[in-house]
Amino acid sequence: MNKKKLTIGTILINSYFTIFSLCFLLPFLFVIAISFSNENYVMQHGYQLFPKQLDLAAYAYVFKNPQQILASYKVTILFSVGGTLLSMLVMTLMAYPLSRPDYRYRKQITFFMFFTMLFSGGLIPSYIWINRYLHLGNTIWVYILPYAVNAFHIIIIRTFFQGLPLSLVESAKIDGARELRVFFQIILPLSKPVLATIAMLTLLARWNDWNTALIYIKSKDLYSLQYLLQRTLMEAQFIKDMAQSSPVAGVTFDGVNTPLETIKFAMCIVAAGPMIVIFPFFQKYFARGLTVGAVKG
Repeated sequence: MNKKKLTIGTILINSYFTIFSLCFLLPFLFVIAISFSNENYVMQHGYQLFPKQLDLAAYAYVFKNPQQILASYKVTILFSVGGTLLSMLVMTLMAYPLSRPDYRYRKQITFFMFFTMLFSGGLIPSYIWINRYLHLGNTIWVYILPYAVNAFHIIIIRTFFQGLPLSLVESAKIDGARELRVFFQIILPLSKPVLATIAMLTLLARWNDWNTALIYIKSKDLYSLQYLLQRTLMEAQFIKDMAQSSPVAGVTFDGVNTPLETIKFAMCIVAAGPMIVIFPFFQKYFARGLTVGAVKG
């Protein structure tokens, strides 16, 4: 059994990547530590990796209305997972014929998709179209349908499909398989790297979406998690500002002790927690999925 020799070059490379990894890990550890720290201690002594005064006031403020938090979690999980599955189905079905050399209009459709990446209709036309014509405003579908297709992701998936041997499709057709069977039983199982990569990117984009709720949602029952946390932070900022400002006759604000600084970090943990758990399951597909889809033209 051959053992690798421990050379100076190996030590330097391992040391470099260890330090490089810590550069990404330490900020996250700081976020966790500050979220559990006492507000006054943070303001006096600054950020520390190991908090000396543990305090759950920030989390208590974030979860002061647990029913609303749980409702927003449910809505976010529903449109994130459901929207990602629908997007993957639509984009793969569109990318497959574009990857086939015998499809006559693949160049024209590919150019049309690329053109949509350069220009957009803008916010006002999009708002009018989604609200007045599609009637998706203040519904769960406004999170899903307008973002079901991403042209850049289709191009990546198409490029990956082009790298698969065409002989597999021809052999399946000789055996009597039709296009849908070839697509679902041959193409998709061989495309796990690119599918996992695009699915993760789509899921992250949907999970972090707060702008849609800001523009189209009026009911609190349909607030996304990110938008709810943003509103909570703005309310905390408003209450603390009013409590610290000059008093108004007959009006009192009990917000001087609101842990505004630690609330920000607690919200990061609440918002990013599920994605941190899911990401390791997709990580092994990222390098192959992105590089293969990006290098080949």
